[in-house]
Amino acid sequence: MSKRRILLSSPHMGGTETKYVQEAFSTNWIAPLGENVDRFEEQVKEFTGANAACALSSGTGAIHIALDLLKVEQGDIVLCSSLTFVASANPILYHGGKPVFIDSEMDSWNMCPKSLEKALKYYKMLGKKPKAVVVVNLYGQSARMDEIGEICRRYGVPIIEDAAESLGAVYKGRMSGTFGRFGIFSFNGNKIITTSGGGMIISNDEVLIERALKKATQSKENAAYYQHETVGYNYRLSNVCAGIGRGQMEVLEERIEQKRNIFDKYVAGLGDVDGIEFMPEIEGSYHTRWLSTMLIDPKKVGVSAGELIEHLGESNIEARHVWKPLHMQPLFDGSEYFHGGDDNAKYLFEHGICLPSDTKMTEAEINEVIGLCRERILAQELFA
Repeated sequence: MSKRRILLSSPHMGGTETKYVQEAFSTNWIAPLGENVDRFEEQVKEFTGANAACALSSGTGAIHIALDLLKVEQGDIVLCSSLTFVASANPILYHGGKPVFIDSEMDSWNMCPKSLEKALKYYKMLGKKPKAVVVVNLYGQSARMDEIGEICRRYGVPIIEDAAESLGAVYKGRMSGTFGRFGIFSFNGNKIITTSGGGMIISNDEVLIERALKKATQSKENAAYYQHETVGYNYRLSNVCAGIGRGQMEVLEERIEQKRNIFDKYVAGLGDVDGIEFMPEIEGSYHTRWLSTMLIDPKKVGVSAGELIEHLGESNIEARHVWKPLHMQPLFDGSEYFHGGDDNAKYLFEHGICLPSDTKMTEAEINEVIGLCRERILAQELFA
């Protein structure tokens, strides 16, 4: 049994966060206004190259606002990656929209451009133009945003780039989150940097972000009294949490390097095992390796993903399955799903493992994870 629990991905403070949080207390700017919020937004804009940003209470809220600004209403079709967390699609339901799911490609594990075009062709034939495409960048890797962007431009459908898991990733010279009409980030406790809970919506369209800010603050009109003409939300990030974000942005590049080093150690320790394949880094991209993920072929190693996760759990080590695709979730039962013949998302879920990727892990703990994986596979081979 490990002396302490080895976690999948937990908060890792850099040291300056408390200074900015204390500033919020010292100045009494505790509410969702203040220097920390303004500076945190500036840091994200500077890092990504986006023209405008609005700090929010969650990435889910950011998607909700993006769909609102794209005027998604009852019955409207919104295409969405299937292999993702439910937060990518729940906001579609908030608006009464109809989520339609798109399969993954095996090279990036992200939205398959061919399956996306198949869906867009189908709805064009029916005379139903989707209101948006929610493209998710999984585990720190960008989707093929050049191909996806070109397809969406041809069909006139805007992109919401759900980069909740991929802050710091790069695709063909551009930062993750900057390809769509909107980019979405999450700063939940398990992300590469955190504000304890929080998110951000970015765009190169400053007018859209001004509208997002208004939506996030109850759509209050510019008047001498409280006047509201459209629906709004209470989604602004607090100045206290933004203080954490300021300190975290200062160590973001260090965290990315640590995540990539953890991944490299797993590859060095397990890459020679026939039947194990790690999530690829597609050409022209820079993968943050927020989580180190791999595929297990049970026919070759004699162990399923679930059995290996259970084996690690017995030693107090947290590992998880890859996201269960949304087209397989009871919540979305009956939703349409477009794929190219093989259900790649289902395959990735059934055979994928997220290994512990905590930046506070010691080298000994990483080696323990590797050793336990090899132990379980070797034991299976001995008794086969």
